[in-house]
Amino acid sequence: MTFSSRVKNELIKIEYENACCKKSLLYGMSLFGKSFSSRLIALQTENEMTAQLYSNLLKELCNIDTEIIVSQSGKSYTINIEDSKQCAKIMGYFGHNVNEPSIRINVNNFVCDNCVKAFIAGAFLSCGTVSSPEKDYHLEFTVTYLNLSKSFITLLNEIDLNPKYSNRKKYFHHVIYFKDRESIEDCLYIMGASSCMFDMMNVEIIKDIRNSANRKANCETANIEKMVKAAYPQISAIEKIIDKKGLEWLPEQLQQMATIRLENPNSSLSELAEMFEPPISKSGVNHRLKKLVKIAEEL
Repeated sequence: MTFSSRVKNELIKIEYENACCKKSLLYGMSLFGKSFSSRLIALQTENEMTAQLYSNLLKELCNIDTEIIVSQSGKSYTINIEDSKQCAKIMGYFGHNVNEPSIRINVNNFVCDNCVKAFIAGAFLSCGTVSSPEKDYHLEFTVTYLNLSKSFITLLNEIDLNPKYSNRKKYFHHVIYFKDRESIEDCLYIMGASSCMFDMMNVEIIKDIRNSANRKANCETANIEKMVKAAYPQISAIEKIIDKKGLEWLPEQLQQMATIRLENPNSSLSELAEMFEPPISKSGVNHRLKKLVKIAEEL
């Protein structure tokens, strides 16, 4: 199941206590469906439960019976209302005139504080999609009518969601979208998909943990490479001294330093310092190793 489907399934299960919110939900589903006009009111969806909810709400609130048409592939569900009287009845229920030159949101349908939330949820059920947060951050509403898209942007701005707009001319679609994680989370929460919002937040936490672990691993790898790079000339110098003169030729302090370095080629200066009895300073280790390298160069 896609993340979009999970969000829609969560929205479908919301039980609205107030009749005004049910009306707003149906309004969002109707207005942002495939068509909303005096000739045709239609909703087309890939989510069977969305189609069933729309049919149930039309029956409950408008007393209109509908048929859900299933595509041959079984992946698309359509409800068409083509009777002009029924179209007029639905439009009138939401305060729209059949002769309106363009469609805009009628805010008079919103009675309580939760009506706008239900309306946005309805819009998402009809024309919304959201990417999986594991792959990308993108939530969009694909709107059929230009003035409706402008009206919807105004509504979203009023509740501080601030979407972006794009026009897909090839398909005559107007796209209202969000690309940043926080706005998408806010939109999910406002619509009522709080569980999916928390799932999205958990994905982000896991991403942060993984990125932090990767950064730490990369840092450790870089440090190891740095230490190996630094230790190589030191070990080469010690081996040259052994080959030319033998360790016994060195003063006792340098003998001890040479032995410890040969036995611990990947250890840092701080770690080497702790291996002495008693421990010496990091600068002391560095001084002795430099002296060994210099002796080897002079041989």
